[in-house]
Amino acid sequence: MKAVIHEKFGIDAVEFREVPVPTIGDDQVLLQVRAASVNPIEWYETYGPPFLRLLGGGLRHPKDPQLGADVAGVVEKVGKDVVGLAIGDEVFGTAAGSWAEHAAATATRVAPKPASVTFEDAAALPIAALTALQALRDVGKVTAGTTVLVNGASGGVGTYAVQIAKALGADVTAVCSTRNVEQAKALGADRVVDYTKEDFTKLAVRHDVMIDIAGSRSYLRFRRVLADKAIVVVVGAKMSASFLGPLKHMAGTKLQSIGRGHTVKFFIAKVGTDDLILLAEMMQDGRLRSVIDRRFGLGDATEGLRYLGQGHARGKIVIEV
Repeated sequence: MKAVIHEKFGIDAVEFREVPVPTIGDDQVLLQVRAASVNPIEWYETYGPPFLRLLGGGLRHPKDPQLGADVAGVVEKVGKDVVGLAIGDEVFGTAAGSWAEHAAATATRVAPKPASVTFEDAAALPIAALTALQALRDVGKVTAGTTVLVNGASGGVGTYAVQIAKALGADVTAVCSTRNVEQAKALGADRVVDYTKEDFTKLAVRHDVMIDIAGSRSYLRFRRVLADKAIVVVVGAKMSASFLGPLKHMAGTKLQSIGRGHTVKFFIAKVGTDDLILLAEMMQDGRLRSVIDRRFGLGDATEGLRYLGQGHARGKIVIEV
């Protein structure tokens, strides 16, 4: 089968070549991949900044040459311990090495894809939408009437966060650039701040929850728009191949908040069937949609990485297989 892999660090080392079809474990299914998507983790895995290598990405070369996680496809083989999935089922979720014609996925990390949802829209969902959902619902404890600030409302996590916050009944402020203002409004934001024209840290509105995706302002600046005892969920920062990468902003936010009455939390989304099913239901009933900026063929996945690294993606970047 054809797959995108990298055996060295650096985007120029990414290769599109023939590799063996993966074997599956007893708790896995083999997918014929129809679509995947691009997330910051693939960008970091490719460039291999020092912080990632120290965390287990590999010191001299990538520990795992596979790339890709988000996936949507058709079940081709089923492990003997798998229940509830059959050959021919259309599913979506995550699978290691999804930038390939076939991928092995653990059954508990995929869910049925609704017939009304395209493979591309489904493949855009998993990591970004799960991050938004769990950041808002589980970490931020967002309910009806909560005021939510989404800093970085135009990317993958941000576009889903605006919609999910509204679905939870929140009052939402979206921060984005000029070209994304109308998109944020269309996704349901109650107010939109164009950061090229207005400083969101000077808003009169105080927010109960802030989802910090862009990492564009320090805690000492944005705390002015936080309500007493507000929760700040840091899920990202400007992509950087420097020594600490996004960890610099995350650690700085945490340290600056000490003793000031606000809670700063970090987390990694957990992939599970129940939340994937919930996202699928939200897609079906119109509460949620995938915003897809660009599509690339599997052989052009490197260009998708380059585009993501420019930092201007509007929604998700999808890889069509």
